[in-house]
This record gives sequence, C-alpha cells and structure tokens, in this order.
Amino acid sequence: MPVIAIVGAGPGLGAAVARRFGREGFSVALISRNQSKLDAMAAELTAAGFTASGYAADVLTPASLEGALARAAAELGPITALQYSPLPSRDYLKPVLEMTPELALEALRFSALGLIHAVRAVLPAMRQAGRGSIVLINGGTSVKARADFAGTSVAFPAESGYGEMLHDALEGEGIRVSQLVIPGGIPQLQLANGIDGVADRIWGLHAVAGPFRTMLIPLEDGRE
Repeated sequence: MPVIAIVGAGPGLGAAVARRFGREGFSVALISRNQSKLDAMAAELTAAGFTASGYAADVLTPASLEGALARAAAELGPITALQYSPLPSRDYLKPVLEMTPELALEALRFSALGLIHAVRAVLPAMRQAGRGSIVLINGGTSVKARADFAGTSVAFPAESGYGEMLHDALEGEGIRVSQLVIPGGIPQLQLANGIDGVADRIWGLHAVAGPFRTMLIPLEDGRE
C-alpha cells in the first residue's frame, strides 16, 4: 500500500489531503508537534475507513522529524509521497525592520532546512522504487517578497529554490517534485470547491508530471 507523509498535518488542509489520498488507497502518516491532536485526527480517518497514524515531531528539531518519518515507514511502509506544509509561526510575519539574524535563521530552519531533512529521510526509498512525489505548500511570499512578512519572505524562497533544484535533478527518475503556492488563507480565498478542491490539486501534482510551481490562484498585491 502506498504511503503519504504529511508534515504539518492539521484539521484543515492536512485532513483534506489525507482523505483525498486515502480514497486512492494510500495509508497516511500524520506529522506535527502535538501527539494528542494527531491521535484524534488519525482516529477520525480510521473511523472513515482509512489507514492513518500520527507521529509527533518538530521540524526545528531534525532528529525528531527524521525519527517520525522513520517510524512511519517502519509501521506503514516506505513513503511514496511527502507533503511539506508546516504552518509558519506568526513570529515570521514581522516587518522587515524588526527582523533579527536569529529570527531569520529560525525561519530558514523551519522552512528550508526542515524540508531538506525530510527529503533526505524519504528520498532513498523513493529512488530505489523509481517512483514518488514531494509536494511543497507555500504562501505567496515564496514568489513575491513582502516587507511586512519578512521571515517567510526570506525562508520560503530558499525552500522553493531547493525544491526547484530537486525537481530538475529527479524528473528523470520517476519522482515528481512540485510546489503549490496558496496566496492567503484558504477560507478567505472563497474557492468554488473549498479545501477539498485544494486537496484535488495536490493529488494532481502527485499523480501527473508537470512544472515545478503551480499557483492555486493568481498572485495579487497584498496577498501572503
């Protein structure tokens, strides 16, 4: 059975993606910091007929993230798809004139370095199998910097750059690397099919080869 690991799983998009991939026969590894919340999500998915388990980890602590992914692979099977979508701290949304080196470094550790650790944990099995996908979920500051969201304006482009290089390096190996840019909160975007429609887009990025970056909607000034 294929397995998706959702780093940054929560009751909104993470749960919607879990259901979407679950309907395609995937087992689901839910990864975030709070084990009790993960257990509740996993119980809901299991009650709906899916296979799901939660693995607590903090993306700022590489050993915990790598350990969670290793436990998921040991219990559910090799990870076929990785979604990296942890929600940035509001501290990263400070104005540029309040940016400190320490805050910038933490934002980079959260977004770019966390992704690198996650990829290194799952990529060997994907390459051995000759298939897999890695999907990055980012806000609009991955495309256009905003002085009032300085942390993500520094960190998201670094994460994007790593992801795009992976896309180019792996596209001949049957492993798809892609980024979905969501410029703003999903409820505020008033999408026709809501959060389930976003999950459908993510499934499409996993299932069909394409360009590295996909915009959920066109980026407009003022959107994060």
